[in-house]
Parts: sequence; C-alpha cells; structure tokens
Amino acid sequence: QVQLVESGGGLVQAEGSLRLSCAASGRAPSTYAMGWFRQAPGKGREFVAGIDYSGENTYIADSVKGRFTVSRDNAKNTAYLQMTSLKPEDTAVYYCAAGVGVYYPFDSILDYGYWGQGTQVTVSP
Repeated sequence: QVQLVESGGGLVQAEGSLRLSCAASGRAPSTYAMGWFRQAPGKGREFVAGIDYSGENTYIADSVKGRFTVSRDNAKNTAYLQMTSLKPEDTAVYYCAAGVGVYYPFDSILDYGYWGQGTQVTVSP
C-alpha cells in the first residue's frame, strides 16, 4: 500500500547537521505513524524517532534526544529527520517506516509494515 524512499544521507563531519527525508507514495492508510530507525554494520536495527499521523505526538530515543527532531508534512506525504550535533556513533543506514496500529512511543519495529530502502549516514570524526 505504501512505498517509502529515503533521501538526504551522506558524509558529514562531527557536530554537523543533516536532514533526512522520507517520501511516501501509494495508497497509504488514512491514519499511520512514521518511524525512523538506524542500523550499523553487524548491529540490530535501532529505533531513533517516531511521529503519529497528525504530527502532534513524537518520541525521540534517548540516544539522540536533544540532537534529533522528527516532523512530517502530510500535504507532501513526507517525513523528516533533522539531525544536529552529529557524532561518529550516529553512523548507520537510516530507514523510515510506516504503519497503522502503531502506538506511542512508536518504537515497536514489528508494528511497522512498510519500510524504505535506507540511506547511509556517515559521520567523520
């Protein structure tokens, strides 16, 4: 029902900023949450941030709280992850996800039915 395409990844120096975008297309459910996850090589997929359909409710993982923010523009069917004060430890492939029946704090990976292909974020020291 939904196709997701991430963009905006790349190489950035520590303390720099980067904004990721997740463009959704297809016949999306009337109500869905969006989540951002990341995965470093050899590690599991880690929750980063989530946002509900309206954008009124968000949840940010402790590991990035205060540095990352999540938002969405439903008119454009796009979600965003604004990353600031980036650290080398943030290096990973970042994925966006969408799903219905995803409840606060939006961090349950199994509840998301749609995933993007991922975009690489590399933070140099």
